Amino acid sequence: MTDLARYQDPLTIQRVLHTARTIAIVGLSSNELRASYFVGFYLKRHGYQVIPVNPRETEILGEKCYPSLQDVPVPVDIVCVFRAPDALPGIAREAVKIGAGTLWCQFGVINADGARIAEDGGVTVIMDRCLKVEHARYVGRMHWLGFNTQRITSVRAGLQ
Repeated sequence: MTDLARYQDPLTIQRVLHTARTIAIVGLSSNELRASYFVGFYLKRHGYQVIPVNPRETEILGEKCYPSLQDVPVPVDIVCVFRAPDALPGIAREAVKIGAGTLWCQFGVINADGARIAEDGGVTVIMDRCLKVEHARYVGRMHWLGFNTQRITSVRAGLQ
């Protein structure tokens, strides 16, 4: 079992969010109903340069789509991963090769080998966290909903 707490440090997440400008989204879908599309749309709207990485597409969100991270012609601050966990080691190797700052693994994208490869290559790893949710939490788009409890849930406690 992977110790996820070490990949979910709030200060690290905040540093990454405040310093990043360019985000390559691996597995970004052109389907508007997919989570990856919604996250990419949100990040673009909040001023990040979003670079789609998907070999089956040519353009997503009005941006040129690249078949792999190695094909991206600009430096990448965050590699955001919307792929199955078993694809992570290969993506981590590519992230190290292009000198990415952070490997951000979305909810459920958990792979200890991928994390180790990225860390060994000097890449910060954030795992099992949603980039959009964390941006909303720390950059001020969610504070009006209530206190920052470090937990998001739809479960209501009910009347006491």
